[in-house]
Amino acid sequence: MNEKLLQYLWNFKIFKNFDFKDVEGNELEILDFGKWNFNSGPDFLFGKIKTKDLVLAGNIELHIKSSDWIFHQHSGNPEFGNLILHAVFIHDVEIDELQNKNIPTLELKDYIDETLLWKYESLLKESSFIPCESLFDPRKIPFHFSEETLLKKLDEKSVEIEESLKINKNNYEAVLFQNLAYAFGLKVNSGIFRQMAETLDFTVVNKIRQNQTQLEALFFGMCGWLENPEDEQMVIWKREFDFLKSKYNLPELRNTPKFSRLRPPNFPTIRLSQLASLYHLNQNLFSKLISAKNNDEINGIFKNVKASEYWNNRFNFGKLSPVEGEKFLTQDFIDLILVNAILPMKYACHKNSDENVNDEILDFYRNIPAEKNTVIDGCKAIHLKIENALESQAMLFHHKNYCEKKNCLNCGIGFQLLRTVPKE
Repeated sequence: MNEKLLQYLWNFKIFKNFDFKDVEGNELEILDFGKWNFNSGPDFLFGKIKTKDLVLAGNIELHIKSSDWIFHQHSGNPEFGNLILHAVFIHDVEIDELQNKNIPTLELKDYIDETLLWKYESLLKESSFIPCESLFDPRKIPFHFSEETLLKKLDEKSVEIEESLKINKNNYEAVLFQNLAYAFGLKVNSGIFRQMAETLDFTVVNKIRQNQTQLEALFFGMCGWLENPEDEQMVIWKREFDFLKSKYNLPELRNTPKFSRLRPPNFPTIRLSQLASLYHLNQNLFSKLISAKNNDEINGIFKNVKASEYWNNRFNFGKLSPVEGEKFLTQDFIDLILVNAILPMKYACHKNSDENVNDEILDFYRNIPAEKNTVIDGCKAIHLKIENALESQAMLFHHKNYCEKKNCLNCGIGFQLLRTVPKE
């Protein structure tokens, strides 16, 4: 038992019965359990109790032991001046100050089911996937709040986008470029790609987008890859980058992407060439993506995006590969970009002006297959069905903010598990 759990049980009234008696044996009726207070002062405000035929209104303080009143230095604190009840898990000592003020003490130990305590302890133990893995049965307690959870995630993401817009002076194209670069970098290079995009003045990208060779030269040069050319094409890219560097006074900062732990199709060389292709093929990319009404429209924007011809038989500079062929974006990668960059941007741009944006965005997610990763694999292992990106994105957000942090007391599933205790 800890104080956070005790407050949780009090707030949600999870007790075996409510035939309360104080430590002196007097009947005690809780007319109002009060409002949970997350600031300094008593744990619950505006409570109401009936004791000895008197109705008292005021605040309620909870402790694991009565003696915590002393250890927490509440004595003489004016914030506790309007206290009407001291509720404790174990009553281990009389508090003279409370007795003198006729403030009753309620011991809760016998009103709390031991099965519930065992469940909570089980949730806090280490587990292979989620804390409630041994207790959770999706057939009895379904994960049914995907829409609410995904919208919460999008709201958090929109705050980040709004901050980026302030920094970029409301240049939506620039912020989209930064988010797309982040998505193209995948987990290994997302931060490096974003830093490159944020370092560049987007007006430079916009001015040279009609020349794919210059776009590639810009991206490759900013990564520090062109200093020692290994073949004729690299010499061309270096010449173009030196020209751009001089003309636009490009920053000296160089961010070198990583190749480790990546399959060759995901090498940063290929992804940056494809990013250059995307901007070369699409003028007004922001308007096209934000105005798209369905997944097919967005897929159409990406269908011709591919790495330049140099990469048809290469994955890295100067090294021929036995695997030949044009390197288009796969549908899985397009879906990843849509989920991680485009849809959050669409939501942030429309949430305050379009009352139908929630339904529209959720439909986009419903029409995208669920991602493939260890969290989703873990869901399948416990028979939790994840059928589309709406459900997988919601689960990823939920897992990060609740399961990994063992924040079970604020989790909808944890709430249901702790409520379902046997009745006497």
